[in-house]
Amino acid sequence: MQFPSVNEQMDIIRRNAVDLLPEEDLVKKLEKSFKTGKPMVVKLGADPSRPDLHIGHAVVLKKMREFQDLGHQAILIVGDFTGMIGDPTGKSKTRPPLTLEQARENGQSYFEQAGKILNADTLKIVYNSEWLSKMTFQDVIELTAKYTVAQMLERDDFTKRYKTGVPISIHELLYPLAQAMDSVAIKSDIELGGTDQKFNLLVGREIQRAYGVEPQCILTMPILEGTDGVEKMSKSLDNYIGITDAPRDMFGKAMSIPDKLMARWAQYATFKSGEALRDFKEKLESGKMHPRMAKVAIAQGIVELYHGIEEAKAAFEEFERIFVKKDVPDEIEEFVLKSDSPNMNVQDILVQSGMTASKGEAKRLIQGGGLSIDGEKISDINLVVDLSQEKIFKAGKRKFLKIRA
Repeated sequence: MQFPSVNEQMDIIRRNAVDLLPEEDLVKKLEKSFKTGKPMVVKLGADPSRPDLHIGHAVVLKKMREFQDLGHQAILIVGDFTGMIGDPTGKSKTRPPLTLEQARENGQSYFEQAGKILNADTLKIVYNSEWLSKMTFQDVIELTAKYTVAQMLERDDFTKRYKTGVPISIHELLYPLAQAMDSVAIKSDIELGGTDQKFNLLVGREIQRAYGVEPQCILTMPILEGTDGVEKMSKSLDNYIGITDAPRDMFGKAMSIPDKLMARWAQYATFKSGEALRDFKEKLESGKMHPRMAKVAIAQGIVELYHGIEEAKAAFEEFERIFVKKDVPDEIEEFVLKSDSPNMNVQDILVQSGMTASKGEAKRLIQGGGLSIDGEKISDINLVVDLSQEKIFKAGKRKFLKIRA
């Protein structure tokens, strides 16, 4: 196969990366690949405990797609076996393990969503139970002999837990070694991950070397902050945009990010680069671009990536109709109703959410034309509203609330 020149490839590989170690080794691997026509093996581990992907996960998936576009072999390793251990990375306590069946099911969901970014036709998927489940106790002892406790405790989260007396189970110390055995099994040339995976990826180099396999290079990508602008994007923190979210939800969530995130989201959520990114940042910093228009550009870019240009245009038009023309504020408080069903009577919604003090007040509000939902006036006091997706309630002239069940 004919690859782009090594310099061209390195320019693309370096783009947006945080760590690329050792860079000189990767250059040698690329030179060998270029001469022989044999693609490099690019590894990415899929955590099956999180089957619902968000645009934070897309940062590293996009980099893997770039390797695919350069002609290299991308291998997605579904950690169905390591999922039964539970990755302790960044955790202050032990993560509950999964069953093999749960891990497999989640892994399939991961692949289906990742296919929105990766080239599914050339992607190779393997399950690490294929080799890890076959290891004997003797094999495990031999593996653990190749790494020391002191080396393992160099990892930040282990060090913090050890110093504060939070228990660390022995099986958690095995997780980086098990992940490293994945690199041994597929003879990976480079492994990708977020910056929080740097320790595990480096362990992979050492274990490969111990087993006589040429050590992989490692490439880490930034961790994207969530819509709150504080914590990293996470479904559990409800500050995420899911890869499978509806276009209108993607657009609305992106418009809610704080101004300080705009440059980073342009780079890592819409993947602007080169002149386009420099131009965006310059206009933002100089004040030539209003923050609202910058967010619109980001929101449209995100929707276009996952749903196409027509859906992005439609999401923008709907947002304009509901929020701009109806004078809806940028920041609106959210309320989650306690209900066994997403379908509720409008009066019950108003009372439970606190928008009105009683059903009588709710009835008067509706009959007086003072209630609108997503920009549409409501006149039916017995209306049943589907809140499976978030809706904007406006009571009177200035009271707004995002409500979902």
